[in-house]
Amino acid sequence: MGTTSVKAGQILSSLIVLLGSVFLCPDSCVAGDFEDYSKQEASKVMKLIEQIQREQAEGLSGGSRRAVVTESELNAYFAYRIEAEHSEVMKELRVKIFEKNRIEGKIFIDLTGQDLPKILRPEMNFYLDGTIEVKDGLARLNLKSLYLENQKIQPEILNLVIYVGSKSQNMEPFRLDDWFELPYGIKNITSEKGSAIFHY
Repeated sequence: MGTTSVKAGQILSSLIVLLGSVFLCPDSCVAGDFEDYSKQEASKVMKLIEQIQREQAEGLSGGSRRAVVTESELNAYFAYRIEAEHSEVMKELRVKIFEKNRIEGKIFIDLTGQDLPKILRPEMNFYLDGTIEVKDGLARLNLKSLYLENQKIQPEILNLVIYVGSKSQNMEPFRLDDWFELPYGIKNITSEKGSAIFHY
């Protein structure tokens, strides 16, 4: 099983793959129909990350620990990271979380100004449905379906977008089915409807 290391600048990219995007089906999305993110909710996620990192550094024991992040908090954190990192390619990432590690989502990609293959457009909305698989401190997305706007597509199309976007930002490209090291000492990810649970 191959792995893709998560460096500081690639954490957001791996989260895209691990925790996906939003609406139940492509038809349910209304362009621009979303509110500004809550900085308070984004801050909750950042504090949880700091807590996990601190506890790992201090070597605290006492069995498995867990941190619960709601769908809304996670989406706020994604929005914060996109804004803070001045993302030139990914402009929106939304997740919808279900039981048994199932996610649905939306990713808005902007490749304006890039030298694109004819199959790609400068601005694209992708919608995905899949489950997160975790094994031995690694995780990947098992994709069930993928749409570009209203059209069902093969994963290779999004892999091509990831390749073009990664190269434009001097990052190492990855594929949708790559395994990623879980960040911050996290050992497992589980879910319930509306929440992701990070075990560390």
